[in-house]
Amino acid sequence: MLSLFDNAAIFASTSITQRIADWSVNVMETLGGPGAALLIAIENIFPPLPSEIILPLAGFTASQGTLGLFEVIIWTTIGSIVGAIVLYYLGNLLGRDRIRHFATKIPLMKISDIDKAENWFTKHENKAVFFGRMIPVVRSLISIPAGIEKMPIKIFIIYTAAGSLIWNSTLIFAGYLLGEQWQLVEKYVKFLQYIVIVVIVIACGYFIFTRLSMKRRR
Repeated sequence: MLSLFDNAAIFASTSITQRIADWSVNVMETLGGPGAALLIAIENIFPPLPSEIILPLAGFTASQGTLGLFEVIIWTTIGSIVGAIVLYYLGNLLGRDRIRHFATKIPLMKISDIDKAENWFTKHENKAVFFGRMIPVVRSLISIPAGIEKMPIKIFIIYTAAGSLIWNSTLIFAGYLLGEQWQLVEKYVKFLQYIVIVVIVIACGYFIFTRLSMKRRR
């Protein structure tokens, strides 16, 4: 009978996915719930390690009886909070003055752009952190401006925990229900991720275009 580790290797479609799946299952089989928390904490700090593989796979392990479903959800949410706090303090360490200094070195960027971004985040920081935790690409990075703007750490943790709980539960439940077809979750989340990236690229392109147009008119 195939072990959970063997199943993960069989159902991974690409070599990269397979290596991540193999390693993730090995960590969860060895460390249990804390292993799932460790994986998600690393994923938050190092976004190229994809949650769309780890979380559905954690749900799959729960469906095999290796871990409890709610145990996995709790541990991964703890891991999300820990990873987010690390990035929060990274932003705090960078500080507002350093960011503004770096911004002046970026072509076409103005201090007024930073001011607008700061004002927007200060006005919507609770919503930004909460919903940001459920958006691919943004979900890890949102912790950095929260640290830069010195968002109260208790409030930051509350909204991070709430957003992470929804995101983690959704992907874990999907992996739990799909079982050996857990990779379907990865495909849908990647599609959402591509949409987010396209929106970011379009927004950057629009910013560059408008700023160059203003420069020409001057």
